[in-house]
Amino acid sequence: MSHIRRNRWQMSRRQVLRGLGVTMALPLFDCMAASPELSAPTKPKRSVFLYIPNGVNTLTWQIQNAGADYQLSKPLESLERHRADITPISGMHHPKVIGKHHNCDKVWLTGADVPGDGGAFRNSVSADQLMAEVQGLSTRFASLELAIEGHSLAWSRDGIQIPADRNTQTIFNMLFGVEKESKETIRRRLSRRGSILDLVADDAKRVNKKLGNVDRSKLDEYLTAVRQVEVRTERAESWLNIPKPKIESEDAARLSRKLDMSKAGEYYRLFYDLMVLALRTDSTRVITCMIGSESNAGGIPDIGISQTRHGLSHHNGDPEQLRRLTETDTFLIEQLSYFLDQLKAHQEDGQSLLDTTQVLWGSGMAYGHSHGNANLPTILAGGRALGYKHGQHIDFNLPKIGQYNVADANSHYKICSRPVDGDARLSNLFLTMLQRVDVKADKFQDSVRPLSEIVV
Repeated sequence: MSHIRRNRWQMSRRQVLRGLGVTMALPLFDCMAASPELSAPTKPKRSVFLYIPNGVNTLTWQIQNAGADYQLSKPLESLERHRADITPISGMHHPKVIGKHHNCDKVWLTGADVPGDGGAFRNSVSADQLMAEVQGLSTRFASLELAIEGHSLAWSRDGIQIPADRNTQTIFNMLFGVEKESKETIRRRLSRRGSILDLVADDAKRVNKKLGNVDRSKLDEYLTAVRQVEVRTERAESWLNIPKPKIESEDAARLSRKLDMSKAGEYYRLFYDLMVLALRTDSTRVITCMIGSESNAGGIPDIGISQTRHGLSHHNGDPEQLRRLTETDTFLIEQLSYFLDQLKAHQEDGQSLLDTTQVLWGSGMAYGHSHGNANLPTILAGGRALGYKHGQHIDFNLPKIGQYNVADANSHYKICSRPVDGDARLSNLFLTMLQRVDVKADKFQDSVRPLSEIVV
């Protein structure tokens, strides 16, 4: 690690800025270009976002008391060993998404307004990408976008979705693989790509004057995608002379395997292991991973469930379907617990990797059957070195309702369909997380305040 960091910071400021792509109007660049902090490595402040689709069986999921003496519900029991490092949160929502179940996975990290019919829309920037603009200055990859199933969670400042990688072998080779081509060959290829992008941009400028408003908007979206490719191309060129991290042969053999959902448990853990190693080697400090989209999340053969998660979420109150949904909730939490185990096991500078990594696990939906997206299942973990205090259940419902009554399903489902506390916004949590990793922000989307309840 030390020689990698020394080599990395021998790069000139010009190379760093070029690698980030100065064609993008990113904030803080002026002050960073002149800042003496660029002459030394920054202390890692890491973030991971994990999305599960279609909500949960909220009747078995709901933690029923707040504060430090809360009891984990059955699906969450595997998190007991991490109790001191987690904060379950109840009652949160995205105001602009209430009653609009379609596309809720696409706006989980943005909070943007979405059409109720699930049609096309222009998103806003996702929280992870704001973090990448700051923490990504120090790493080979400003951020990693992964998906076990489904699509990317990340959206650029222009509201364009950043593609996600789904193939574990491709991810491993990108992070740690040896390049088959020489540096000179790669540099020539990147240069040609840059030339093509320049030509496309020049042609687009000439065409732009002849287009109507609708076509001009489409062209703008296309050019944004071109600029994103340009950013990554320039960044890749700037890192050509810096060796990729070397890892143990045993790790390489284990992490470069090709698996699929037929062995769901192993497959999930392979993704989590790759994330841990990417963070350990400081290859990136920002990761998003969609575990499954609202319309694309398969069964879990390991536990004898072949139905899709979407199908299970539309249970119509059937007890067997609800039991299976709880089983899948339990399985997903067990995989999260495994991830936290691995982060906690690695030590650096007297702290665990979990201490320097804030992990958010959750969904954009609570009650899948009627597409209720209030009282979102949300778990924040890690980040003690970033100033978090854990060990309690934060509940924004109980101060207003007094107590839960999950025995009355209809009553509880209402809590999961309409917010109890209109100010309990998921954007408040994102604002807090942004501030913990040095993003200069006093507002994110429709936030009303940072969550003082979870910081020291």
